[in-house]
Amino acid sequence: MKPSNIGGQAVMEGIMMRHNDKYSIAVRRPDKGIELKVEDYKSVFGKAKFLKYPLIRGVVSFVDSLVVGTKCLMYSAEIVGDEEDEEEARENESLSEEERAAKKAKEDKQFKWLLYVTVAISIVVSIAAFMLLPYALASLCRKIGASEFVVTIVEAFVKMALFISYMLLISRMKDIQRTFMYHGAEHKCINCVEHGLPLTVENVMASSRQHRRCGTSFLFLVMIVSIFLHFIFVLVPVYWVRLLGRLLMIPVVAGISFEIIQWAGRTDSKLAEFFSKPGLAMQKLTTKEPDPDMVEVAIKAVEAVFDWRTYLKEEFGVEVPDDGKDA
Repeated sequence: MKPSNIGGQAVMEGIMMRHNDKYSIAVRRPDKGIELKVEDYKSVFGKAKFLKYPLIRGVVSFVDSLVVGTKCLMYSAEIVGDEEDEEEARENESLSEEERAAKKAKEDKQFKWLLYVTVAISIVVSIAAFMLLPYALASLCRKIGASEFVVTIVEAFVKMALFISYMLLISRMKDIQRTFMYHGAEHKCINCVEHGLPLTVENVMASSRQHRRCGTSFLFLVMIVSIFLHFIFVLVPVYWVRLLGRLLMIPVVAGISFEIIQWAGRTDSKLAEFFSKPGLAMQKLTTKEPDPDMVEVAIKAVEAVFDWRTYLKEEFGVEVPDDGKDA
């Protein structure tokens, strides 16, 4: 396997793929056609050099992924929902060109605010549910005389139980299962080219649906890293200081987890394989086997931002002529 530096995310009836400074969104429309959109990738933090330093880049990447991912989800929901109803279409036809432009500008502004509010709420809920709640529940053990060391161990078990239970719960939801099938298609596409195979529906379907750089593996690593780092607060005597410390430690946890998963995705070493196994096991819940139609969507998303033919030639010496046909 040779890293391609391409990553993605499943959206509603589609796939988002990102490579360097471009990302694409391919969505299967209600009429069975494929809607494709390509945009420039811009970090919400800007391009300052220090943002690429180890640990810091992990936090930046995490927040950027949330923003872009949420934006793509909202866009795919519009496509799947047929974008506008007949009444809205008639209303737009009655407007002048200037009025339509003003309306679009207003809608874009509202969309931007909705995007950032959604991301902010997602972060707050995630921190509350998977970082603070486990410690609050584990702290109840003090009523039976448990030490802070024991409380921290109980916190670890509660945290993992909540995380795994959440994954099991959403994996059983019918609508989410289709998204997980697209998630599998995304992984299969990346694995296909990173193992030196031409990007065809047949090759993608035969590829693995598990990948070391997956967001599921990242979240699992966040859980594990936080468990170890939280033992730092065992000797802190004040409860509220320990709680605040856990909050302040979140960027560090995200940064360390990012560096680990990037390292694991770049090497085939036995050590990387060992550390990747738990995350790959979790992906059995968050990825499902896709159908060929879903793979076609994933291939469209990849080809919009990544020249896989040049990649195969440079990395594997495999030449694949461009026959000009769509996936």
